[in-house]
Amino acid sequence: MAEERDLMTREIEEELRRERLLKLWDRYGVYVVAAGVALVLGVAGWQYTSHRQTRAADAASTDYVIALTEFNAKRPDEGQKALDDLLAKAPRGYATLARLRLALYDGAEGNPANALATYDEIAKDKSADPLLVDFARLQTAVLKFDELSFTELRNRLSPLNNDRNPWRYSTRELLGLGAAKAGRTAEAKGYFDRLVKDRGTPPGIGERARVMVAVLTEQERAAAGPSATEKSDTGAKVEPGQDAKSDDKGKGTPGSKKGK
Repeated sequence: MAEERDLMTREIEEELRRERLLKLWDRYGVYVVAAGVALVLGVAGWQYTSHRQTRAADAASTDYVIALTEFNAKRPDEGQKALDDLLAKAPRGYATLARLRLALYDGAEGNPANALATYDEIAKDKSADPLLVDFARLQTAVLKFDELSFTELRNRLSPLNNDRNPWRYSTRELLGLGAAKAGRTAEAKGYFDRLVKDRGTPPGIGERARVMVAVLTEQERAAAGPSATEKSDTGAKVEPGQDAKSDDKGKGTPGSKKGK
């Protein structure tokens, strides 16, 4: 009898739960369906956007390589046109790369003002990739190298002169050259010595650094003047205007007669 009561109770409870669920579904079912549809559409939209971004990046990468090929083949007009086309349709990263490459071309062709304007814009663009922003800062310092004092140069490049920055080697080479130009030989040697001893230094920069260390070492030796061993070791002090050969004039010699 007790078991029958328990069974009946469970059936009644299940029926009540079913009725409550049906009432909830009647009231909120449309929202549940809408949420499910929104979730599916969101995932599909993300996948579609990701797919389009991947395709756009692939296309931009190909166009960028084509533009560089034109420059390497000594066809700068075609290269510039390819980069200009890339600017209009490429994702932000490749568009920034195209701007940098055009600025490099302007600088090489004797248009530093145009190149500097582009580098300054990129350096101030907070939405640009930090790697490209730092490269723009470095190139600005290169173009302004002759007009900057060493203090100004060091202040500009200090954010790039750390062991985590990928442009640190070029930065330290430029700082070494700036210190040498300012007559700070010891400081310049410090930058170049660091490049020589760093195993990660690119070969070209490392070779130039070794040459600069040798040049600066010779400058230090020349500035130090002749060594003490190269000086006269006669031990005799010669007064100005005095002939060293006649410094015993008037003195008696052994065997000479006195009182004549």
